[in-house]
Amino acid sequence: GVSVFDDSYPAVSRLDGTLLTALRSAAVVARTGGVTFVVNSGWRSRAYQQYLLDQAVITYGSLPEARRWVATPATSPHVSGKAIDLGGTGAADWLDRFGATYGLCQIYQNEPWHFEFRAQATMRGCPPSYPDPTHDPRMR
Repeated sequence: GVSVFDDSYPAVSRLDGTLLTALRSAAVVARTGGVTFVVNSGWRSRAYQQYLLDQAVITYGSLPEARRWVATPATSPHVSGKAIDLGGTGAADWLDRFGATYGLCQIYQNEPWHFEFRAQATMRGCPPSYPDPTHDPRMR
């Protein structure tokens, strides 16, 4: 885990600019309340995404089950820099309460650490989350 402000890591520096700006704005405000955002995973190379999927197949026993947790390199928003997995004490809870203000939304119910930018959320709130990635039309 690294800071959302640490550009020396491609997982941070290669994030989509809109996502990174929103994330950093939220992190500054969250920090005033004692909440720290830690990047557990951000941008990923296609090769690393494939490695994660291969490991998930081993862990979960099949590709269909693995895809409930890990997207393919062709569909993963991490590969395009449009997703972030956050840790840190209280980060996910803070974003659940205030993330929509910054356009930061939890996308999957089974991954409370996974956030993506949704511009419309700043005015309408976050859209309903999918049970898991297999329900997300982008993953097909």
